[in-house]
Amino acid sequence: MYLTQELELFPDHRVTQMLFKEVKNAVDLRQSAVEGKLHCALINPTMLVNHFQVLVAANKALHLQKTGKMKTRSMYSEIIFNLSPTNNISEAFKRFGTSDGDDAVMVVLVHNKDETQLISDIVAKVDGLQIPVGDISSLSDPAKIKKLYKVTPQEEKCGTLLDAVVCRMATKDVM
Repeated sequence: MYLTQELELFPDHRVTQMLFKEVKNAVDLRQSAVEGKLHCALINPTMLVNHFQVLVAANKALHLQKTGKMKTRSMYSEIIFNLSPTNNISEAFKRFGTSDGDDAVMVVLVHNKDETQLISDIVAKVDGLQIPVGDISSLSDPAKIKKLYKVTPQEEKCGTLLDAVVCRMATKDVM
């Protein structure tokens, strides 16, 4: 149900993504994350095209943490910030972070390969139905995503929406 991937540049680290729908305790989850009691990123899945998008953001966040160049206070807030096409941190949290009224959430963990207990601890805290991460497109809102990332119809003819999104995420620091 969850997806764990090794990071090529950081082989000691894994990124685990878990997707939930029909979540009833979004308020509590968000509050726990804000207070630092929940060590993960809580992402609004309507703004995600594919789980690869999250993997790119997590990889970049870990790289920035290792080089001491993060723009936010924690690894998990940096993941949310890296999903955004702009450099506005509060805007990134509004668009990609979870809100109290959300009924779906993508949970993202960055951990050492031996830390498997973290996954079951987080799953136990979410009051919702866990679904395969590959089903993210069933919760996505492509129209909102295209508008936010300013993807043109012409651009979609030569590549995918995921290509356009990841390109903007990767180049936001240089634009």
